[in-house]
Amino acid sequence: QVQLVESGGGLVQAGDSLSLSCAASGRTFSSNGMGWFRQAPGKEREFVAIISRSGSVTDYADSVKGRFTISRDNAKNTVYLQMKSLKPEDTAVYHCAATNRFYGGRSESDYDYWGQGTQVTVSS
Repeated sequence: QVQLVESGGGLVQAGDSLSLSCAASGRTFSSNGMGWFRQAPGKEREFVAIISRSGSVTDYADSVKGRFTISRDNAKNTVYLQMKSLKPEDTAVYHCAATNRFYGGRSESDYDYWGQGTQVTVSS
């Protein structure tokens, strides 16, 4: 079992930066591929970024590529999402997720554990 707790969300202006963290507990963090997903009001949850167990492989949604960076610190059991040049359309609840596999895919069904999410609001 893995417990995930996100933090770092908030209200920012367009063009600002924000960094999210997801602290994991419950089993060996380095065994899990990790991902970030987001859900905007009235929309389905969507893929944002994923990272492999070792951190050597990453993937991003086209909408965030070049602006967001996913990383992890296995010694701290934490995965991060650094967000730059934020846009109003980035407004959403951001969830981290963990898979028991080396590397999860872009689908929610690839993931076994989910955090409650942290709100990111970008004003224009």
